[in-house]
Amino acid sequence: MTVTFTLWLAGFFGAVVALQVVSCALVVWRLRGSDPLQVPRTHPPLSVIRPVCGLDPYLYETLATSFSALAEADEVIFCMAKPDDPAIALIRGLIADHPEASAQLLIGDDVISGNPKLNNVAKGWAAARHNAIVIIDSNVLLPKDYVQTLFATWRQDTGLVTSPPVGIRAKGIWAKVESAFLNTYQDRWQMASDQLGKGFAQGKVLFWRRDILDAAGGLAALGRDLAEDVASTKVVHAAGLKVRVVRRPFPQPLGQRRFAEVWSRQLRWARVRRDGFPWLFALESLTSMVFPLAAVITLTLAWVVTPLAVPLFLCLWYGAELLVARQANWPATATDVLTWLLRDALILAIWVDAFAAKGFVWRGNAMQPPPMQTAK
Repeated sequence: MTVTFTLWLAGFFGAVVALQVVSCALVVWRLRGSDPLQVPRTHPPLSVIRPVCGLDPYLYETLATSFSALAEADEVIFCMAKPDDPAIALIRGLIADHPEASAQLLIGDDVISGNPKLNNVAKGWAAARHNAIVIIDSNVLLPKDYVQTLFATWRQDTGLVTSPPVGIRAKGIWAKVESAFLNTYQDRWQMASDQLGKGFAQGKVLFWRRDILDAAGGLAALGRDLAEDVASTKVVHAAGLKVRVVRRPFPQPLGQRRFAEVWSRQLRWARVRRDGFPWLFALESLTSMVFPLAAVITLTLAWVVTPLAVPLFLCLWYGAELLVARQANWPATATDVLTWLLRDALILAIWVDAFAAKGFVWRGNAMQPPPMQTAK
């Protein structure tokens, strides 16, 4: 092994490990911050829109949290596309259980894009009475102070507040792998980016001011990309504003998962990122430990570093993630840590597979990049 290649390999290894450690340190610093959120005593009235499709696990529990800490003027709008959806009875019962709140169920599909979620949400967006509107997926378990958190995260230069999902209640190995993808990987990078003032949207929670989105073409503008979170990020940045992430992301109970479900979901999101932000996605494979592990093993076999460097590297790499999980009160048992290893092996495989096609199938809908996006 030449001196030049040895120096290059050592530099690559150091740079990738530094990115891992710095991203974890940023999140720990963020979570340990002593500066509390300035929670407003009062806030503008809020419209909460929750699109629903089918009877997902924990559905009643997650949707019931929509009513937490609502002010009298706030409203909740549940949206469903099909009149025979099995969740209709559950939602009607949920509304009946909260007579104190202004809530309604809207059924029907308004086709404004190739995105079925946006088509489902469109009627709720049109019916919303207020300028402050938050769209929240049905499987998000909202904290009791979620309304106050959303408004407290908003700043003068904000165009959107978002929250990635934190995987909780994972049952079985593959659900734990999905939690590993969500928590100390995707959430960690999203929170670290936000800490640097470079936040980006996540479709689980999109808290808008109607006037900002209307100025960009309304809800249909979010159909210009393969997914609404990519389009949301672009809309906000084009307006010269920032996407902000809540300090502590909202949880999502996972329940059981099969390997095929985890693979297809992660592959779908990878293709969304590849289509929306190709240059960033090109570097994404470096966020797995596979390449730095190969680098340190190569340096060890060449007797450039001691064999102890391999276990020390693994301890540093995953020890940093463990600090994040412990600080955030996310799942962090020995089994969870082992699934981080499996996740990192899958990251590279999913990254490669993401280049095999541009679109994906979601809830039975074949989704492809819009024609104008393909032409670029």
